[in-house]
Amino acid sequence: MRIRARQTRRRVERITLNLASMIDVTFLLLIYFMVTTVLAKQEDRLSPTLQTERESASGELSDFQPQIVTVLLVDGQPAYQLGPNIYRDKQALREALGGLPKTAGVFVHVHNQIPVGFAVAAIQSARDAGFDQVTYVPAK
Repeated sequence: MRIRARQTRRRVERITLNLASMIDVTFLLLIYFMVTTVLAKQEDRLSPTLQTERESASGELSDFQPQIVTVLLVDGQPAYQLGPNIYRDKQALREALGGLPKTAGVFVHVHNQIPVGFAVAAIQSARDAGFDQVTYVPAK
């Protein structure tokens, strides 16, 4: 930034301030902060929330069975597997999940080469069926 005074024959009239360099620095800082900002993906917000029942007073473990929805390829087409049953659309999966107990939550395990839309549809079907605890498990 350069500050200089204009001079006339008699006296200094006014001081001029060159703001071009300050504007350049402001835009460079703005671009720097925009580039270095990390945007969180939606999967980062999914937390593994599974609550199991502790041992009962008699000392025996509860008969906890995890509820797992597996998104996989069946004959080259994405499908949802819940236990031994295979569902081709999310409406059928939602109906099947509707009859399960909601307290234990559900895992959504997604295999490789599955489009993201099918994984999201499985999570949304579990939410629509009334599950509060939905855990996303990606393929390793």
